[in-house]
Amino acid sequence: MMISSKVKVGVLVFLLFVGAGIGLFYWNDSSSKSDLTSESVKKTLYKFATVINLKLYGDDESERHFKAVEKMLDDIDQQINMSNKDSEIHAINEAAGKKAIKVSKGTFDLMKVSIEYAKDTQGAFDPSIGPLVSLWKIGNGGEHVPDVNLINQAKSLVNYKDIIMDEANLTIKLAKEGMSLDLGGIGKGYAADLVADYLHEEQVESAIIDLGGSSIIAIGRKPSGEQWRIGLQDPDRERGEQLALIQLDNETIDSSGVYERFFMENGVRYHHILDPKTGFPTKNGLKSVTIIGGTATDADVLSTAVVVMDLEEGMAYMKQKQNVEAMFITEDNRIYMTPGLKGKINLTNTRYTLVE
Repeated sequence: MMISSKVKVGVLVFLLFVGAGIGLFYWNDSSSKSDLTSESVKKTLYKFATVINLKLYGDDESERHFKAVEKMLDDIDQQINMSNKDSEIHAINEAAGKKAIKVSKGTFDLMKVSIEYAKDTQGAFDPSIGPLVSLWKIGNGGEHVPDVNLINQAKSLVNYKDIIMDEANLTIKLAKEGMSLDLGGIGKGYAADLVADYLHEEQVESAIIDLGGSSIIAIGRKPSGEQWRIGLQDPDRERGEQLALIQLDNETIDSSGVYERFFMENGVRYHHILDPKTGFPTKNGLKSVTIIGGTATDADVLSTAVVVMDLEEGMAYMKQKQNVEAMFITEDNRIYMTPGLKGKINLTNTRYTLVE
């Protein structure tokens, strides 16, 4: 079963463990007079190879909040960043096939949720995809297609059912040597929800967050009471040319696309979204999927998992979800939306066709 998709207050951090790709979103900064009279404070953080811009309105304790958020991100890094050799996830990977590793309750609970998502998506999302990610290295120096024997070997080590959880002792063990966890597809959402809970407790009422131009998070509304206007970047055009406008009210938006990180070989594009079942980058006609609503964890996992599915399967899957919607863009520039997005997205680019 999926975790709750109920929108809380807003979220703050999406792309924690992934290098920023092409800018997917940008927010309309045209302010009304009432917005201008509300004092705002901006902070830029650089964590986990991602530029995080935070803008809080009417917050007298913003500096304290910024420091608390930064410490929270550093703590999360020590738990679930596989690239951090001191992290708990790195320790689990190093001990694969040998012994169980005791972890914090936060890491254990996140792994439980990850396995729930893996079951719910029938493996489209799989937290044990580490061997394939490490082999392809797309976005991290990989420039060539690996040998098919190496791909098959790595693929054989990807199976969330081989993650052994011991709740009584808070230990995690990978059943086979060579297995490895990669929580890049969920860790950022997990972090975002923790930060959102903190901001909620601190009664932050209005904020807009720009994460490297790839994620936008709206907390509350603009100080004027208006909704935030978010531009969805045309993936085939220069930065700033939008394909649609989206209005957000205390919501999250996250997108995954096959054009973000990739390499070209023999005229073929190999992108970073890997299918655990084939061991190769997905190739199903989908250019991108945008998730609106739900928690940051929902959006983080779903934006990747649904790209792995094809359009028909992904649309059917998303229609079953509550309080979370999806927009699909196919390689022939057709746009498909789940029913809850009707009237919420205004298509502004004639290169794209909305399929009713």
